[in-house]
Amino acid sequence: MNFLMNLIWFVLGGFISFISWIVIGILWCLTIVGIPIGMQCFKFAVMAAVPFGREIRISESGTSFVLNIIWMVLGGLALAAEEVIMGVIFCMTIVGIPFGLQHFKHAKLALMPFGAEIYRVA
Repeated sequence: MNFLMNLIWFVLGGFISFISWIVIGILWCLTIVGIPIGMQCFKFAVMAAVPFGREIRISESGTSFVLNIIWMVLGGLALAAEEVIMGVIFCMTIVGIPFGLQHFKHAKLALMPFGAEIYRVA
């Protein structure tokens, strides 16, 4: 079932989130200092491509908080706004609600990617 949901997700808009994370990751990797941030973006691009069957857990450490504030200003707000808009569009239909909820989950991730870990769920 997860495979089918992930396929539908990718075709109906998940590729937009995937491409956004990849582009932001490439832009961060253009600088030496931004490479760790870019690598984090690539990790979450995979999550944006196939979100069903995966869970996001966010830690609340002090270092992550500082990095998340910097991230929010330099790219996170744009990604979060994109995810919220897509989530609202999907939630306008009953069939799209599971996809809209995934977009809202990704919006939280787009605001606070540092300290977040992705886990597979059975």
